[in-house]
Parts: sequence; C-alpha cells; structure tokens
Amino acid sequence: MEIGALYDEARNWADGAAIETQDQHDAAEKVRDAIHDAGKRADEMRKEEKRPLDEQIKAIQDRYNPLIQPKKGKVDVAKAALGDLLAEWRRKIAAEKEAAAEAARLEAEAKRRVAEEAIQSSRGDIDAREEAEALLTDAKAAEKQAKRADKAATTGKGLRTHWSAELVDLDAAVRHYWSRNREAFERLVQELANADVRAGKRDIPGIRVIEEKRATL
Repeated sequence: MEIGALYDEARNWADGAAIETQDQHDAAEKVRDAIHDAGKRADEMRKEEKRPLDEQIKAIQDRYNPLIQPKKGKVDVAKAALGDLLAEWRRKIAAEKEAAAEAARLEAEAKRRVAEEAIQSSRGDIDAREEAEALLTDAKAAEKQAKRADKAATTGKGLRTHWSAELVDLDAAVRHYWSRNREAFERLVQELANADVRAGKRDIPGIRVIEEKRATL
C-alpha cells in the first residue's frame, strides 16, 4: 500500500512538466527517496517470506544431489565409468575390423596380381586363358569383399578409406605397367617424340626422325 501511494505521488510529479523551483526539486527528491526506502523494505519482506521455501528447496537439492548432481552424482559417475569400459571394448572391436579389412585388401591385391600375370602369359592358350579369367573373377570377388570389410570397419566412425598412389621407383613402375599396357606407353613416347621434333630436335635415342618435303598451300 505504501509503495502504491508513493507511486501515485511520483506519477503526479513525473507528468511531463519540468521542475521550476528548488522547493519542487526537494519535494520530488523526497518522494524518490521514500519509494527507494520502501522498495528496500519490500525486498527484505520478500526474502523473509520465501526463506521457508528456500530451505525446502535446499533440502530437496541435498537429497537428490548425491544421485543426479552433474559430474558428481552416482548417475554421472556410473555412466562415466561404464562409458570408459564400453569405449575400450569398442576400440578393440574397431581394431579387429580394421585388421580384417587390411588383410582382405592385401589378399585382393595379391589375387589381382596373380590374375593379371596369368592373363599376360595366357596369350595363344585357350585353356590357360580360361583359367586366367577364372582367377580374375575370383580377384574381383575378393575386391568386393575387401570393400565390404572396409565399410564395416569405418561405418559409424565418420571415416572411409581412400587410396592414392605415390611414385617412389620410376624404373620399377615402368617395368610393371609396360608389361600390362604397352600400347599406352607407345602412345606416350610417340607424343613426346613428336613434341621434341616440332621443337627442332633431330637426334633422339630410339627414335628415327623422318624428313619429308611437303608443298605449301
């Protein structure tokens, strides 16, 4: 009631009109100080009135904190301990899956090499060719199995295995691919030789430079 009455009095002063005299200033200041003091007393009354509720809330918190307090209660402590235990098992299973995927990949690569070598050596031999094709089919099946193993090892981890090639021994790589794709090498060498001849080179190892006279149009 006191604050309500002071509020109404403050409204009378704060009506949009400016203070014009010292007496008006002092009277308005008295109202401001009075409502400020009444507000402080009202806040103390509020605290006293809610103190029993605060005590009840504290009692409730004290009763439940040992159970559900973040990071300290039994629930979080138990979850953290079990989480560590489960994570260790999952890491073990993930490592086993990764090892199985790697073994499958190596096996598929080995079968692919054997099949390609068999195809290269089967020229002119129908029976050998059929056997080589069977080996290639088996190699392809092994590659599919390796991909499935890789997917099983990476699913749920946000990872997929990607393979890339890095040239570390040019001579060995040339020998390897020369026996498997000679035509591609011949085309590459021919393109390099043509470029050198156009640039003016006339003495290129392994290349015969042909000179022709052509009519200009």
